[in-house]
Amino acid sequence: MTATADLAYWPANTSHPVLELTTGDLLRQAAADAGEQIALIEVAPPGAPSLAGADRTDRQWTYGRLLAEAEQCAHWLLTRFSPGERITVWAPNIPEWTILQYGAALAGLVLVTANPALRAAELRYVLEQSRSAGLFHTATFRGSDMTAIAREASAGLPDVRATVCFGDWPEAVGSHRETGALPAVRPGDAAQIQYTSGTTGFPKGALLHHRGLVTNARFSIDRAQLPHQGVLVSAMPLFHTAGCAMGVLGGAHQRAAYVLCQLFDPALVLTAAAQHHADMLAGVPTMLIALLNHPGFDRFDLSRLSRVLSGGSPVPPELVRRVEERFGVRFTAVYGQTELSPVITQTSPDDAPEDKATTAGRPLPQLELAVRDPATGRTVHKGQTGEICARGYQTMLGYFGMPERTAETIDADGWLHTGDLGVLDERGYLTVTGRLKDMIIRGGENIYATEIEQVLFTHPGVRDVTVLGLPDPTWGEIVAAVVVPADADQIPPVAELHDLCRAKLAPHKTPARWFTTAELPLTGSGKIQKFRLRDRIEQAELPELTRDPAR
Repeated sequence: MTATADLAYWPANTSHPVLELTTGDLLRQAAADAGEQIALIEVAPPGAPSLAGADRTDRQWTYGRLLAEAEQCAHWLLTRFSPGERITVWAPNIPEWTILQYGAALAGLVLVTANPALRAAELRYVLEQSRSAGLFHTATFRGSDMTAIAREASAGLPDVRATVCFGDWPEAVGSHRETGALPAVRPGDAAQIQYTSGTTGFPKGALLHHRGLVTNARFSIDRAQLPHQGVLVSAMPLFHTAGCAMGVLGGAHQRAAYVLCQLFDPALVLTAAAQHHADMLAGVPTMLIALLNHPGFDRFDLSRLSRVLSGGSPVPPELVRRVEERFGVRFTAVYGQTELSPVITQTSPDDAPEDKATTAGRPLPQLELAVRDPATGRTVHKGQTGEICARGYQTMLGYFGMPERTAETIDADGWLHTGDLGVLDERGYLTVTGRLKDMIIRGGENIYATEIEQVLFTHPGVRDVTVLGLPDPTWGEIVAAVVVPADADQIPPVAELHDLCRAKLAPHKTPARWFTTAELPLTGSGKIQKFRLRDRIEQAELPELTRDPAR
């Protein structure tokens, strides 16, 4: 018999209570005890017009004002929609997005979040699949006529009764005057539908509840150590849980000022961090790489900054070290999944450097974690690789309108199967080794892309990199690497990259084919879309690199 203590299972830490709060409850509490504290600060590109019909783009809200405008929004929404209905928000990071988030919560509506980069067919899928009754959008963004796209996407959909442009917000919502009781909303009620990131190309709508989002934000921001009434700067998209849950709700727990950058631009984010004396900065690894590579990085006064929060995709150890050294901060990284509201494990700024650099941290409170053999479903031993499974308060209600897909993800015992591979050690630290679907099987040998990516990232000529499997008639699959060079005019020699891998890894893990690209295709949450890279390789759209024959 194998002792239970040897198995890769971590019981829930119940020392911190699950919060029986709704999103609206959280805002009401913040306004009650910190009403004059700054809650939200708008940051837009210099000279850019307001996307919400405002007369300026550097507005600020206290918690008291934010609650008042959210309640006003809730009353306005209830003149058009009924509690329980779904409304889609399709817009970049503007303050009205957050007001709508809180307003929908107070009105008992379910907010459906959509990436502003979606095209008409993609947006139509979201509207139709979620059976949304309304659509909120900006008129334009990054050269796209979003009004025209919204009209095309919603045409003929019987459930969509109202389409609202944020440019009309001041006249529509801002002029609405109504008071009185709002509907009763319970912590277990649905709060949002978040569509999965699309790393496999097929989006599913995770139906998340207030209790999960609010509590998870509390646990995550506590682990990150954002100071009480501190300042958090972020360009993380609000349409993802990293922005609207970890950022907005996490900041509210700490009565912090959330500095909302409309979009990610290295100069814009660094300027915001310096001007608003940020305590914490949030960004996915690709964002952090861009910030570090900004030519004027050393000119920004970031002396107040003490924490950097990252996640969305595995953070290479070398990047952790570079961030802590260049920013002069302590690093914290999250690992999670939208279906789990979203954070599962997280490193602490107080963790040992090696743990911060090589693991995804330990489970947050009130969550059980197990690593299981994908073939048998049995829990593996600590130190062995298997599928990461989690169970706890934060599990989604299910995929909206997809009971069969829900049953494939959440088993009869309530365990959510993440589809990610990982290793749990005896201290409860989890190392994520890759996606189950991304595991490369070469001649019967299991190869994990993350291990190879971390080695290649140490090369000074590599700005970013991803590793994937390609079909091969002899081996079944072979290892391929797609490299983003630090200097577009100086691609690292394949011979150097090959030798680096051979020095650090077993021979069969060394990539057999090498490609280069200017940028990796990302989801809105910062995850690399490997299926798009495979398509481009298959269509011969990516330049392939060859080794020097002399080597």
